[in-house]
Amino acid sequence: MSIFDQVESEVRSYCRSFPVVFDRSEGCYMYDENGRGYLDFFSGAGALNYGHNNPYIIEKMTEYLAHGGILHALDMNTVAKRKFLEDFNERILKPRGLDYKIMFPAPTGTNAVESAFKLARKVKGRQTIFAFQGAFHGMSLGALAATSHAYPRAASGTPLYGITFMPYPFGFNKSFDTIGYIENVIEDDHSGSEVPAAIVAETVQAEGGIIPVDVQWLQRLRKLCDKHGILLIIDDIQIGCGRTGEFFSFEKAGIVPDMVTLSKSIGGIGLPMSLLLMKPELDIWGPAEHNGTFRGNQLAFVAADAALDVLEDTKLLDHVKEMEQVVIKYIEENILPVDRRIEYRGRGLIYGIDFTALDPSGALAGKISKKCFENGLIIERSGRNDTVLKILPPLVITEEELKSGLKIIADSAKEIIG
Repeated sequence: MSIFDQVESEVRSYCRSFPVVFDRSEGCYMYDENGRGYLDFFSGAGALNYGHNNPYIIEKMTEYLAHGGILHALDMNTVAKRKFLEDFNERILKPRGLDYKIMFPAPTGTNAVESAFKLARKVKGRQTIFAFQGAFHGMSLGALAATSHAYPRAASGTPLYGITFMPYPFGFNKSFDTIGYIENVIEDDHSGSEVPAAIVAETVQAEGGIIPVDVQWLQRLRKLCDKHGILLIIDDIQIGCGRTGEFFSFEKAGIVPDMVTLSKSIGGIGLPMSLLLMKPELDIWGPAEHNGTFRGNQLAFVAADAALDVLEDTKLLDHVKEMEQVVIKYIEENILPVDRRIEYRGRGLIYGIDFTALDPSGALAGKISKKCFENGLIIERSGRNDTVLKILPPLVITEEELKSGLKIIADSAKEIIG
């Protein structure tokens, strides 16, 4: 372990929570260099919906490498990119009645958010974007400006401009008409805020503490944007690609965003890739107005296309909905009884167990997550002061594996709380 302390930057984070050296992975498990297995309820922060080293995706990648397929091509036309575009359009967009142009901004989610903001401002000729309290949209300066957490914002070293934060329906604001408030800000010429170019939202705030909004809230947000000529951007980077039981998290609400950002599991097996989906009339880019050296990760195209096969052939979206019921039942029967102040919430296979009422400092949740790791479970925390345990397993997880991980949470909570 000494080389990491000696040479790697102090900015490293996850390795502090999971202090072992990992060697290999398979399915829903990661194994350290001593051979101990850990059940993964973290999934690479949502980048591994199809599991670690999914054999079908690995097979397709291996075939491509053996063929001598192009690995780097900037945004040139390639066979791999063509096949992904054709399949994504025919199998994901068209069946859902979605007519989007597809942009490959650069490898990561923050790049997709940056390009969405830039395009919204270019289209509307206005600078301000509304984001929500509790939001996380990335760590590069433009996306960080729309991320509400004070800790990463403070590290920017410069003022963060162009974003106005609106209340999200959670906590103090849960019984408050947040959409009505936004409309009042827009319509009141004494609010001090201009009409925004866009509003960016997560349908489930993941880093904010696993906070879903209801269908009616999203529908009202869509109508508000239409009424005032505002673009609606849905950030589906962590909760898209089937995580909620639909491929896109907004499908349940029956809305069509003007733009959608995707990353993480769109890369199929954890490979860097991001997309910006935009309505065709918004695609007013000039050539190379937004680009990046690694926006054409060809192996990621292959993996992403293979992931669409896995999604369809295994009926994965149906499986997610079935496993969601397992999660709810187990939490209610085995975790909530540990202490009735414990709360939970989520959608699909992203759920949060909230210990705020027991200890708002986050220390208790930290002890429980540490105990979970000692007992063989990798699980992250999120929310204010990291008081929420974040259940985020690969979508391919079996019922037996899911219950095994949930049991570790229940046992660890009992041991720490007493």
